[in-house]
Amino acid sequence: MALDLSTLASIAAAYTSRAPQDILALALKEYSPELGISFSGAEDVVLVDMAAKIGAPFKVFTLDTGRLHPETYQFLEKVRTHYGITIQAMFPQPEAVQALVREKGLFSFYVDGHKECCGIRKVEPLMRALAPLRAWVTGQRKDQSPSTRADVPVIQLDRTFGTPERPLVKFNPLSFWDVEAGVGLHPRARRAVQRAARSRLHLHRLRALHAPTNPGQHERAGRCGGRGNQEGVRPPRRSGR
Repeated sequence: MALDLSTLASIAAAYTSRAPQDILALALKEYSPELGISFSGAEDVVLVDMAAKIGAPFKVFTLDTGRLHPETYQFLEKVRTHYGITIQAMFPQPEAVQALVREKGLFSFYVDGHKECCGIRKVEPLMRALAPLRAWVTGQRKDQSPSTRADVPVIQLDRTFGTPERPLVKFNPLSFWDVEAGVGLHPRARRAVQRAARSRLHLHRLRALHAPTNPGQHERAGRCGGRGNQEGVRPPRRSGR
């Protein structure tokens, strides 16, 4: 089964006021097992917990940039063992990383921006993770970045990573949700989410790229070496698009 793409906007509007569990249940009903949950932060424990309770098969993947914090790996392992799931770690192509470091050193993003580094360490692995899927689920929330995520719908056609030949549907069940509340979660999962959210633990932050945030700062303020929110993960432009 799959949603009718021509009515996706109306379906999204109808589900805007629905609980995150309902949105995730719809995603699993229509796309399981060709659906993946992108595990990239504290809020994604919520998605894994909900999906586990729904019971339909699902995949989980994370982007291992090669420069994650040690706490990130510990967090991943706790989630993996607690839920008994496989978390597929997507690594960058070693040849591309070696070439970048050989030509520009370990900290080129301080000189010429994050685009090339993120393209190698995040965009290409994400494209590989999404290639076999028909839908994916993210923990994106409107309050994460008012300038770039204010209009995040609960369901959308992914025009960034999908193609006309192989459409990709993106679900954002937590778009309107207070992730730190953890309503309906297993108590252990709720505590993990709340601790992680308070410490601003995000799995995609690079050891050198992500500066620690200070009390009162937005949770994404430390991204890209303290330069704040940057343009989101995007693939290279396709010819004719």
